[in-house]
Amino acid sequence: MVSHTHDDVGWLKTVDQYYFGSRSTIQKAGVQYILDSVIKALLANPSRRFIYVETAFFWKWWLRQDENVRADVKMLINEGRLEIIGGAWSMNDEACTHYHSLVDQFTWGFRRLNDTFGSCARPRIGWQIDPFGHSREQASLFAQMGFDGMLFGRIDYQDKEKRLRNKTMEFVWKSSPNLGKRADLFTTAMFNTYSPPPGFCFDVLCNDEPMIDDPDSPDYNIDRRVELFLTYAQIQARAYKTNHIILTMGDDFHYQQADMVFGNLDKLIKYTNQRNGSIVNVIYSTPLCYLKALNDLNLQWPTKSDDFFPYASDPHSYWTGYFSSRPTVKYFEREGNNLLQASKQLVVLTNLKNYDESLEHFREAMGVMQHHDAVTGTEKQFVANDYSRILYESMDHAGEIISKAIGKWSGMESGTAASFKIFTCLQLNISSCAFSEKSDTFIAVVYNPLSRPVSTYIRVPVQGNSYVVRSLTDGVYPTVQIVPIPKEVQKIPGRKSNATNEVVFRALDIPPLGILAYAIAKKIQENVVEQPQSASFISNELYNISVNTNGDLTVHWNKQNMNVVQSFHYYIGAEGNNKNFINRSSGAYIFRPKELSARNFAYSGSYKIYKGPVVQELHHTINDWISQVVRIYSEEQHIEFDWLVGPIPAKDKIGKEIITRYSSNLQTDKTFYTDSNGREMLKRVRNYRSTWNLELMEPISGNYYPVTSKITLKDEKKQLKLNVLVDRAQGGSSLEDGDVELMLHRRLLKDDAFGVDEALNETAFGEGLVVRGTHYLFGGKVKNADTFVLKEKELALKLALHPWILGAPINLTNIEIICGILKNLTSGLNKALPPNVHILTLEPWKDNTILLRLEHLFEVGEAQRMSQPVEVNIQNLFSTFSIESIKETTLGANQLLSENKPMKWEPEMNDVIQNEEESRQTVGVHDNVINVLLKPMEIRTFILTVK
Repeated sequence: MVSHTHDDVGWLKTVDQYYFGSRSTIQKAGVQYILDSVIKALLANPSRRFIYVETAFFWKWWLRQDENVRADVKMLINEGRLEIIGGAWSMNDEACTHYHSLVDQFTWGFRRLNDTFGSCARPRIGWQIDPFGHSREQASLFAQMGFDGMLFGRIDYQDKEKRLRNKTMEFVWKSSPNLGKRADLFTTAMFNTYSPPPGFCFDVLCNDEPMIDDPDSPDYNIDRRVELFLTYAQIQARAYKTNHIILTMGDDFHYQQADMVFGNLDKLIKYTNQRNGSIVNVIYSTPLCYLKALNDLNLQWPTKSDDFFPYASDPHSYWTGYFSSRPTVKYFEREGNNLLQASKQLVVLTNLKNYDESLEHFREAMGVMQHHDAVTGTEKQFVANDYSRILYESMDHAGEIISKAIGKWSGMESGTAASFKIFTCLQLNISSCAFSEKSDTFIAVVYNPLSRPVSTYIRVPVQGNSYVVRSLTDGVYPTVQIVPIPKEVQKIPGRKSNATNEVVFRALDIPPLGILAYAIAKKIQENVVEQPQSASFISNELYNISVNTNGDLTVHWNKQNMNVVQSFHYYIGAEGNNKNFINRSSGAYIFRPKELSARNFAYSGSYKIYKGPVVQELHHTINDWISQVVRIYSEEQHIEFDWLVGPIPAKDKIGKEIITRYSSNLQTDKTFYTDSNGREMLKRVRNYRSTWNLELMEPISGNYYPVTSKITLKDEKKQLKLNVLVDRAQGGSSLEDGDVELMLHRRLLKDDAFGVDEALNETAFGEGLVVRGTHYLFGGKVKNADTFVLKEKELALKLALHPWILGAPINLTNIEIICGILKNLTSGLNKALPPNVHILTLEPWKDNTILLRLEHLFEVGEAQRMSQPVEVNIQNLFSTFSIESIKETTLGANQLLSENKPMKWEPEMNDVIQNEEESRQTVGVHDNVINVLLKPMEIRTFILTVK
């Protein structure tokens, strides 16, 4: 029997409202009272056990306790009566999250726990009871953290029915074909999601009958209640393989009056165990103890090697809408990670002090954003607003961190340049930036957070028509092009910018973990903005792009038999009363189109073409509220689709879900591929599930999958490949051979009745929400897998961790001084890493140590050369510090790798299909060399002592 509470880090109320218990008319939930009450109840009876999950709340509560309470909590943890499981800052979503942020939020939760309670509080179990589907990468990360197993609550209703019949609710999840046994994770799908058995919820929020053991009372019910409980236990036991079962005694925000729950559970345990002839024995326990009991049986277990998407709770409720809900929140979260990594790196590279608190708040804000009701878009609107507030405040403070770090690195901390401040621009996504558009002369500083040189195109909004750009590093004047900002962008509600143009130039070879700086000045001559041309297409040696008579965009690959037609469509969201399955509405969680196909837009738009030496642009207007700019840059091999959607009209009282579709001539045999949290790719087959015979009542939403980084088509016969890379999590599919579709925006007028009690009807500035985003289209014939796949990886990295642009206005009195100082900025690395190696983490840790993670970017067999193991000497890798000692840890950085001994689980032999290598790595340290060997898809974590 596992006593627990599920405490959402925001959902129907904000994080603070949930903690303090305010706004109880929305939901009676106060986490501070839960923890107060549970600690007292545990102290009252040594046999009781409790688990807690959300470090965000636990830490908030801990900071407010006196020394006596803290001593009691430490005792309970050391005695195993209070067990911390999961351990991340929040219980994260598994569809819309990127692995980079998942690793970070677990690492920070672990850090808080380890610093405070030591190794006894080290989480060993994954507890993902509420996320709406489960990713293979999540399981792989847990295995790499050294976890003993994972338990989750939600599983597709058809999958669950089969597993209950076949006693396969518990299995070994083979979560990475690249890592082999090292990524095996024992997994339990729980019987009743995470709720108590029906009729046995004793919480103050429930209405179930208590245990009344006074034989003189007319309401005495022990015999009847025990009999009912035994019947339930035996029903559950029949669905599991062993004689051990786990009963979850808790639910959302339960145990605000813990003595009420525990008092009844004490009686239930006592009288059940006293029952003569009963074969059921009940104890207070924890998931770790449960898994230990299973492990001691030395059984063989069935296996699974794919994932649990999409999740359906009934024939008409596919939880695939949240893959795309609140697209601006999803983008903001991704930008937050980009800035967080840059901030942490620069603090390390410059040894910047006195900014620990700001970094901690930023880590915690990003941890909150990973919650399964935050980045998912499944929260109430005012809660979404509060999530954005939390993240914005941290990003705003991070701008100061970066400014100070660059100032220290360049030597601007003292002398005449000491007052010079560099600013970050958080609204470049709507072509707005104060320092560039309000100054005739300004500096643009570009930081590259990747561990290899990056060339990228810089776009800064301006009000003028003619500018000159000079590199401060080598004095070179790059070619500049001035392009107009589309009218549709200029009219985005809430955009306060007066910029009408963008200065575009190529920043060539920004050093790894390094900086390039440019001086940009307005010229006297005017009217050199690119003007619309009479041409009907844009093209280069790779592509020809034009608009057909239907208003759709056509891409033709020169020299290859490959074509793509890109178009926009919309689904009408189903509306119903939600009282039964067939009347389910499309909403924040659920994607359920009313019709069996997407509708076309009546094309009423136009297009303009701008060609110049840096970029060719096709400005494409579809209708009053959908437009895009399609770009080909002079030195790039991909096509950029810069789309703009909204405000979605709602006066007709019809909910709409907007997609873009890329229709190719590839023969794909129902097959496509999507990434798992931005890492390994998974094969998807239309209308198919690998572990059960699918009965599909929703052929569109039932074929939607989460796309965190990219979706891919392959024509095996012609050796053609098509990738669409995204700048935020989106739902996507291939509903016809050769097609890719991605959902861009949703505006729905009916709730789907899964708890939010609010339609997904986002507005901003008094109008429907406008969303702007980017897709990269990259494809062609795969002649050389190393070259082709490397380009895919580079594009994905550039979208996830793009060079961060900062800047400041300068004037004639300080221009030469500032430019002379910024000229000295260089790289944080003495040499670039190999192209298949990535610095995933470089951040200040504790006691003057640094946390470093190195990652192999390629999968086994993905390419010939790039998929090979690679050895890196990191001894003299960094230019601003040297390594004195190195310790390798598990992925979560909370245990030495050599000390991690997770439980071993034996798979059924006939299911073993993977690479079985299980070697633990070592670091070669000798003769001033620190060699790190990385195998495909491997992430290795180190704590460095440096000077």
